[in-house]
Amino acid sequence: MKGTRKLAAIGATTAAIAAALTVAAPPASADTYNGCVWPRVCFYLTSSDWNAGAPNAAFQDVTSYYQNLGSRSRGADYVWNSRNDDRAYLRYLDSSGSTRYYCLPPNEGVYFPSSLTVTGIRIDTAPSC
Repeated sequence: MKGTRKLAAIGATTAAIAAALTVAAPPASADTYNGCVWPRVCFYLTSSDWNAGAPNAAFQDVTSYYQNLGSRSRGADYVWNSRNDDRAYLRYLDSSGSTRYYCLPPNEGVYFPSSLTVTGIRIDTAPSC
């Protein structure tokens, strides 16, 4: 699938989408983007990992609960959902330590600034947020 893919930025203080960025998708498989192979939700700890297309961790199991992130995914700067029909809920801590949630639609990504720490994931079988 050619075209564009979305990468949202989470606002540091409001927990809302601060800006939506468009990232050009490569003319490769519609199921894989930036090293994130379908059907996974991939975590990139740093901008260097994101720029290199080298995810540090990935999750693919649909669960009814949040999975806690480990050392290769907790606090990631970027998260990409390569799934075609499933949304991913991300749990994160804001700068005050409050728990917040973000719904990541299929084939989209999100950037978390350093003031936010992503701590968990739940993949849900629904195509939109």
